[in-house]
Amino acid sequence: MAKILIVDDSTMSRRMLRRFLEADGHQIIEADDGLVAIERYMLEHPDLVTLDMTMRGMHGLDVLAQLRALDPAARVLVATADIQRSTRDMVHAAGGSGFLSKPFEEERVRRAVAQILTGGRAWN
Repeated sequence: MAKILIVDDSTMSRRMLRRFLEADGHQIIEADDGLVAIERYMLEHPDLVTLDMTMRGMHGLDVLAQLRALDPAARVLVATADIQRSTRDMVHAAGGSGFLSKPFEEERVRRAVAQILTGGRAWN
């Protein structure tokens, strides 16, 4: 199974994603802000990152840009409550691998992660 970095300032969101993804056997690591996320990415080399957009310190798009600069092959699933079309377009333009809206639905999360891990994209 995959190593997944969950980046979200909400403890509840991280806990929920962890529960969904550990049920599929994935190894989970967490970060609660963008700077910690970049550091954890460099140390842990996860197979996939789930990334919130609104966090203290750095905006999710800035984190996404830095991850893509460090690793052009980084697979990043943006998971956010901001469901505006313009936000989705910005994530796509920045190289996101997928977009997932909150509140999380277990089956949609698991399906999006599986799609990305098998080389696809997930724009739900």
